[in-house]
Amino acid sequence: MTQRSSAKRFILWSALAGVIGGGVFLATAELFALLFARAASPILAVGGFVIDIVPQPFKEFAIATFGEYDKIALLAGLGLAVFIASAISGILQFVRPPLGAVALVIAGALSTAAILTRAGVTPLAFLPPVLGTVVGVLVLVLLCRRLRAWRDSAVGTANAGASTGHADGERTPTGVDRRRFFVLAAVAGASAIIVGITARTVSMAVASVESIRSALRLPSPRSRVTVPSGAELDVPGLSPLFTPNEDFYRVDTALTVPTIDPETWRLVIDGMVDQRVELSFQDILDMGLDEYAITLTCVSNEVGGELVGNAMWLGVPLRDVLAKAGPQSGADMVLSRSVDGYTASTPLSALTDDGLDAILAVAMNGEPLPLEHGFPVRMVVPGLYGYVSATKWLTELKVTTFADDEAYWTPRGYSAEAPIKFSSRVDTPKLGAAVEAGRIPIAGVAWAQSVGIESVEVSIDNGDWVAATLSAPVNEDTWVQWLMEWDATPGTHYVAVRAINKNGDMQVEERAPIAPDGSSGWQRSLIRVN
Repeated sequence: MTQRSSAKRFILWSALAGVIGGGVFLATAELFALLFARAASPILAVGGFVIDIVPQPFKEFAIATFGEYDKIALLAGLGLAVFIASAISGILQFVRPPLGAVALVIAGALSTAAILTRAGVTPLAFLPPVLGTVVGVLVLVLLCRRLRAWRDSAVGTANAGASTGHADGERTPTGVDRRRFFVLAAVAGASAIIVGITARTVSMAVASVESIRSALRLPSPRSRVTVPSGAELDVPGLSPLFTPNEDFYRVDTALTVPTIDPETWRLVIDGMVDQRVELSFQDILDMGLDEYAITLTCVSNEVGGELVGNAMWLGVPLRDVLAKAGPQSGADMVLSRSVDGYTASTPLSALTDDGLDAILAVAMNGEPLPLEHGFPVRMVVPGLYGYVSATKWLTELKVTTFADDEAYWTPRGYSAEAPIKFSSRVDTPKLGAAVEAGRIPIAGVAWAQSVGIESVEVSIDNGDWVAATLSAPVNEDTWVQWLMEWDATPGTHYVAVRAINKNGDMQVEERAPIAPDGSSGWQRSLIRVN
């Protein structure tokens, strides 16, 4: 083996040493996080920090590109970054000690800072990353020390062999040093995998409340929503009247889904109030539950996008909850806070209006809220984009003013107040999917939460606008389905759709981007007819 190939081999082994050292760091941190602070996972803390600091255009790109899998994509990217950085630290420690150890210490310090700056941090949250750094550095230093011993003995053996004309490999120190390196690497690597996976699995098992959620039996509602005949059109490819929970869009800043035991959950109402109030989950249930049909829309929804869904919710009016604390004169905003630190700014008037069904929801489509949709309690407010109203995993309502407080998205380029821009969407035919000539349905949904849809019109190839048939509306807070039968002829055709709300306003034609307060524009779709 040439000297160059031998040197390259040791560089590769040093990269492996770095990856093992990084793995030991993460595994040790996960183990001590299980013991001292389950939220003090370095990879999750850094991921949350990245979510917070990423500029708004990149967030929109991630949502548009990965959809509900954006968190998985982020974790995969962070994992790859950790792998590469760990390999580099191993090479540095082998070639220029102690640079690799210093690099790992810096990574530990950064992860510690990310953990300590998260919402709800506990006093011992610094221990997992610090202890993980210590053990990871120790393993990295030992591995690289044994690797250098292997290299030095290999060089000595090669030199001796060159002078005598032969080499007695396995009886020389080379074989011993090589085995020492591989034994330590195997033990450390296997331990990191076993401890890391076990700690994360146990942590998830301890924190998981899915079994509690599954066993939870909510009281029957005092009132139910009446779904009129004709509320759902029977058209293949058309979105159902109520979006199944597993298909309902999810956009939030939580890297991992918070797991909250309803027995220990508390909602605090404070700020500009006559008295501070703290409510338990049972207190919410004891207020009496009612059923509400409400469509939610994300501000990140593009024209024709799918970040909108309709559900049947079970909950209590927010105006009744706030009344327990007594909002004071001069307050105009409620800053809602999630257990993960996310905040939303909602106009106080929207939460206290007797004509608006703003609620604290505990159930969704006939079952307790799914974990990813806010279990055990979330906010649902008709007519406002989710980022200023639909706080999940709710833990605090602070009555305040827009002048004194701002929420998570406001300094990131979004409006503090964001009424939904009503819109319409084509569901079928799907964009780019060919259809056969003849009579076909063109259908979709339209929404104007808190106002209601009066009509939907469709234009083919820039022709006259034709009124579509609407489903019977459940109420003014839910979307409606629409349908137009069309005699399709072979070729390429353009379909445009627009809605008119019950105030007589027409959907805005001019295109607007997502920021700062939601997209607008008529959807125009290309249909290919065979």
